[in-house]
Amino acid sequence: MTQRRNRAVVAGGAIITLCGIGHSVIALIQVMPRHGEAWLDGALWEQVNRNVTGFTPVTGAFWYSFNSFGLPLLLLGATVLALGLRGMAPPRVVPWVMMLWTVVGETASGPSPLLLLLVAGVLMLVGASRRTAAPPPTAVEAEARVP
Repeated sequence: MTQRRNRAVVAGGAIITLCGIGHSVIALIQVMPRHGEAWLDGALWEQVNRNVTGFTPVTGAFWYSFNSFGLPLLLLGATVLALGLRGMAPPRVVPWVMMLWTVVGETASGPSPLLLLLVAGVLMLVGASRRTAAPPPTAVEAEARVP
């Protein structure tokens, strides 16, 4: 059975996935040479690095890279991509919340490549508003209709 892909949702999911991969890889490249060894030596378990209101450079680098939103963004993008490939779209709350999160984050931190998430959100909303054709009936369904 062939299903019609939701191209707008597929494109939005691909953008989100690439943003998640891009953030994770670039952040790790930036901080691993300086802080990676300290993480592996247990520095994050030290009391000085456990203060959530005053990050040390070691802790800040960890939260910026490995424990940031990169991996969850990658998983969200892969999920949206899978839905789009099946001709579906995520619930509209997903792109709206993602776009709100992006606007607040960009307002606080300044422009970044994550502005692409706004494009992805719009694509998901466009894909959610399009009606997709029903897939053709399976052989069993077609046979059941014959009197």
